[in-house]
Amino acid sequence: MDDPVTGTRGSNGYENGLADEREPDRELISSERVWNGPIFAVDADHVRLGPGQEPVARQVVVHHDAVAVVALREGAESSQADDAPEILMVRQYRHPVRACLWEIPAGLLDVPGEAPVIAAARELAEETDYTAATWNTLAEFYASPGFTTEGARIFLAQDLSLLPEDQCTPREAEEAEFVPTWVRLDEAVDAVMDGRLHNPSTVLGVLATAQARARGWAELRPADAPWLRSPESLEAG
Repeated sequence: MDDPVTGTRGSNGYENGLADEREPDRELISSERVWNGPIFAVDADHVRLGPGQEPVARQVVVHHDAVAVVALREGAESSQADDAPEILMVRQYRHPVRACLWEIPAGLLDVPGEAPVIAAARELAEETDYTAATWNTLAEFYASPGFTTEGARIFLAQDLSLLPEDQCTPREAEEAEFVPTWVRLDEAVDAVMDGRLHNPSTVLGVLATAQARARGWAELRPADAPWLRSPESLEAG
């Protein structure tokens, strides 16, 4: 008899490896774009989940994908007295939640043809004035897969250096308030576990970095590793 708790065998696919998979065979009966904007659009879809079933209605926020960056230094490069690992963070006002959130640098994939790692390097430079010589992939996630296409990839950036002043980007609007701040990695982990950090890229990036470091960086993926991006994300342009 199959075990419904562990799922170690049966028809759920777990025996083939714990991995999310695309399912292209679900029948999209209709899709209408009911609102369109520069960052996201809204589609009204009807999809048939299985043969013979009645279609169900789904509202989909079609959003640009995103990138985020954990910029890390440690050892002799660290500003900490004990050479502890530290990461770059900024504090940004997020109007929808009426809160200032501590976040790692991040931004949208909204430049046509721009590779995700190039976008990540651009965001790191624009938000913190730093550049990195070494890039790896830490993790990916869907922001809220129940209603939006938005996915994000989190990169680990190392071997950091400050940009020359004449190459720094003037920051405007909310970004004008940014003060790039070095935070101890263990302090950031504590803040996540205490419920003091709420940005999803930051929470996942901090925990993934701590885990990757604990494993001796042995399992980092390259910056161009395969990524299960949504096929319906808003096209850049």
